[in-house]
Amino acid sequence: MKTLNSIRYEVAPVCGGYTDQVLELDLSSLAISTIDVEPVYRRTYVGGRGYAIKMIWDQTNKETRYDSPENILVMASGPLGNEPRFPGTGKFVVATISPLTDTFIDSNIGGHFAPLLKMCGFDALAIKGISREEVVLIVDGDEGTIAITEAPSFGKDIDAGGLRYGEALIREFTGGQFTENVAAVTTGNGALNARFGIINSLFYDRRRRRMRSKQAGRGGTGTVMRFKGLRAVLVRSSLPRVQANNPIDKQSVQEAGAKLKKVISQQDPQQLNLGAWGTPVLVEYMNKFHLLPINNYQYGNHTDAARIFADVFLERYFERKVPDGCYMGCNLACAKGAENVILTRGPRAGEKVGIDGPEYETLAAVTCQGIFDPPYIMEYNWYCDEYGLDTISMGVTAGFLMECFQRGYLSAQDIGYELAWGNIDAADRLLHETAEGRGIGKICGQGVYRAKHWVAERYTARTKASMAETMTELNKFGMEVKGLEFSMYICKESLAQQGGYGFSLKGPQHDEAWLIFIDQVHNEIPTFEMKAQALKWFPLVRTWFNAVGLCKLPWIDVRHPAAADTDNPSQNQPTLQYYAQYYGATIGEKKSVQDILDDSERLHLLQKMINLRQGKGTRAFDRIPLRAMGPAYFNEYQSRSDYYDEWLKEHLEEEKDFPLSPEERHQALLKLRQDAYQRLCDEVYKAKGYNSMAVPLRKTLERFDLLDEKAEALLQAYGV
Repeated sequence: MKTLNSIRYEVAPVCGGYTDQVLELDLSSLAISTIDVEPVYRRTYVGGRGYAIKMIWDQTNKETRYDSPENILVMASGPLGNEPRFPGTGKFVVATISPLTDTFIDSNIGGHFAPLLKMCGFDALAIKGISREEVVLIVDGDEGTIAITEAPSFGKDIDAGGLRYGEALIREFTGGQFTENVAAVTTGNGALNARFGIINSLFYDRRRRRMRSKQAGRGGTGTVMRFKGLRAVLVRSSLPRVQANNPIDKQSVQEAGAKLKKVISQQDPQQLNLGAWGTPVLVEYMNKFHLLPINNYQYGNHTDAARIFADVFLERYFERKVPDGCYMGCNLACAKGAENVILTRGPRAGEKVGIDGPEYETLAAVTCQGIFDPPYIMEYNWYCDEYGLDTISMGVTAGFLMECFQRGYLSAQDIGYELAWGNIDAADRLLHETAEGRGIGKICGQGVYRAKHWVAERYTARTKASMAETMTELNKFGMEVKGLEFSMYICKESLAQQGGYGFSLKGPQHDEAWLIFIDQVHNEIPTFEMKAQALKWFPLVRTWFNAVGLCKLPWIDVRHPAAADTDNPSQNQPTLQYYAQYYGATIGEKKSVQDILDDSERLHLLQKMINLRQGKGTRAFDRIPLRAMGPAYFNEYQSRSDYYDEWLKEHLEEEKDFPLSPEERHQALLKLRQDAYQRLCDEVYKAKGYNSMAVPLRKTLERFDLLDEKAEALLQAYGV
């Protein structure tokens, strides 16, 4: 690995969860620098997602796009990351201006990379510029060196993949010795050809004795990484992990961690049992409640769904006796994986591989294409990771194109073959074509928003149909908001989740407001007012988790038994108290849950301002497709007509208003759903301190000291 630039540095110690240092890399000049972080900065912006939001607000502008040299790719954990005595502390965010949405995107990811980066002396890594050649960044805390090297070549097959390349790079760096003290982030060549490229976080699992991976999947962070010419980042530190955060109150940290671990060990086996099943356990729940996306979200339930329930993967693929946390000390241990799986398709057919996953989202991305085949799901999972493709955006865009074929907007001649529901050969071909940027895969790699326009142009040229009318139809089932594809929950029957997707600042990703379970499964927020309240409260808590470097699952998916005695059990406040204790004990300040909400609201508002600056922040960009609100087409209504008729009777003001014909009932139902969503917009905007067009009021920004000259000019531009 030829060195292009390097510096020596002194590793900044961690104190109270922070090093107060940011590593900055300018790839255009190959410059390396370290930036001091002032105490007021971290108190205001916390870390992780907060640091990323602030950097992108300060250093980019409204013209910045994913391929602009000034665009920044930020990798940042937070003050609570890297504490094995507390569950779920291996998380960090990767953030940038998205190739899909043209505004701020962040994606959270696990593994050992962020803890090791912190032990190397850095709270965040900020990368700007574009290199003339592909490079690798190596941060070596053991040696006290930071180097930019030429990206080594390991051979055509290995160079094409993100997983294999990362493994080869680590092997080269360590002399063939895998160790928990070295981790890397990479992405594959598919990220060069698609706007939804991911970043893999590679870490050594000593129990399985192989490298494993987690993914920053949403919004195209891997696409930005490869466009900048950055092939990989490698970090090394041999410092001990326990108490590496140097919390101010070590005893209190230990107490909070012990309390939460006890809740997890006692309650998870009685609830979702993620420790045994992993997130595939959600498939059975989603199918039961008509929430599993099938055929591009047309249907939520299928008789073949039992073929991909969690027990199938546990019996055929998962290791029962191997704890599977993605970072040290997490006893939820839900990151499942499989060993010695023989690939049967694609360019690596015949090879035996280890596969990390599948998570629920990947399973549902395949059912979105009408496929219920466990072996194909495993291969789809592995190839997407290897290529560097988001399993969600890949599956949703493929589902959209399949429905275009179903409804006649695309022909076999347009595609090159018949892209039909449940056709594994066609779906597999599309996956590899997308990664290679050829054929219809080149269109698929652009995501749903841009594919809609391509389809409309082809269709109107062939049929002479109206472009406006064609786009109206495609918008009904093109499952994207703000340019980002929906994550994998049908929200037709959950007004709360409709808002969770529509109001999500990055686009319809559930990590800002995963309300489907408490709304549709548990019915814990039954009233309109409770749904609106949840749509302010839950995104703030979830934003905070992404700012401090924590996994949300121990909070949201493992209910504390004492939560049942609180006013709002779904908030799981008893567990949040443990997090507040952990936070305060780490940084040396007394922190309440309200403090957490206030810190988070500041970050949420600043991200909102970035959206407004980039032209994606008003009410118009919170609109969701008709299918997200109800049965967009009559065939969907017919599939559950008894259910929909009962719903309609309950929501009509007068029984005499119930239409006679099924077609009229279908339209009446859609009208009520659309009206409800608009009322929800009004209520939630008011609760958040916005005007009716979803622009924050001056007093809202003033409350959090965010009304600077840039913000003032932006509000004036929107007439506020």
